[in-house]
Amino acid sequence: MNATTRLGLLGLALALSACSVLESDKIDYKSAKKGATLEVPPDLTQLSRDTRYTVPGGAVSANAYEAGQAQKPSGPNTAPATIGDVRIERDGNQRWLLVDRPADKLWDPVRDFWLENGFIFTTDNSELGILETDWAENRAKIPQDIIRSTIGKLFDSLYSTGERDRFRTRLERNRNGGTNIFVSHRGMEEVYSSAQKDATVWQPRPTDPELEAEFLRRMMVKLGVSEEQSKAAAAAAQATPLAPTAKVSSVNGVPLIQLDEDFDRAWRRVGLSLDRTGFTVEDRNRSEGVYYVRYVAPDATKKEQGFLGKLFRSSPDAVPPLKYRIVVRSQDARSTVSVLNVNGTPESSANAERILKVIADDMK
Repeated sequence: MNATTRLGLLGLALALSACSVLESDKIDYKSAKKGATLEVPPDLTQLSRDTRYTVPGGAVSANAYEAGQAQKPSGPNTAPATIGDVRIERDGNQRWLLVDRPADKLWDPVRDFWLENGFIFTTDNSELGILETDWAENRAKIPQDIIRSTIGKLFDSLYSTGERDRFRTRLERNRNGGTNIFVSHRGMEEVYSSAQKDATVWQPRPTDPELEAEFLRRMMVKLGVSEEQSKAAAAAAQATPLAPTAKVSSVNGVPLIQLDEDFDRAWRRVGLSLDRTGFTVEDRNRSEGVYYVRYVAPDATKKEQGFLGKLFRSSPDAVPPLKYRIVVRSQDARSTVSVLNVNGTPESSANAERILKVIADDMK
């Protein structure tokens, strides 16, 4: 191979690499076919319940607020950035939208937002205020090499990133009549399960807070904020200190999480952690500080199915979920998080320890 040929190939490789980098910055999701939810412990079954999650209080119209009016932050580590009646806030690595509109006026546009971005839903519960997408692939991450850009598009389904994402959106009414909108991400990746690289399994990959933030920013645009304003608001919510670390401890043999923060922040952080780590909340009662969940304990003896097997087929020997209550209790600027059983008594089992560790690890 002569020098000219080598230089030509090097230039081609650099050009292809540049294309790949540019494409990696884009978001272009394509949902898998709708089917049974991929089971990733801890995983919970969604049940339709009542609307006790609703915070009492009348709805406040957006007209009651002046455009651009800044409101008082909800905590010392919270950075608001308000455009009209939409505000993006950040606390550590958690972000959310605060919109001065009643939740029932936001449900349809938020639902349309995910459909327009290429997703379908596995959970669509307006009473509980939860939308959860099916597993989807970000097709923009697939390298746009010469083969795919020519004949590859004819066989697009043969190309895969080896990653899948799903997003949960939770709308929660606040005490002022507005709505908090939370978006949480869960990811899976396909990895080789043998040294010979002849078999693969799907395993969880870390939550991506920046991906959550990007979808919140895009949702701002859907709610009437301009593209430029949404980018400015998202940038204004960047420089904030990390939230206090969650500490797992034990009191009288009962495991719990200790947080050096007030109830509002503890409640919000626990809710987002439950969303991010795969718990489906049956119900929630903010006035009592309780999240009602159903937990599927991991079974070490059970062989893992492939991604498509879990996605499109239900398991006949699936372990039934157990009901628990995740309770947030606060006094002054300190809070605790504990697990109660279905009867409302403190739970000290291995499952309780597992649940609290999952929550605490996400809060770090």
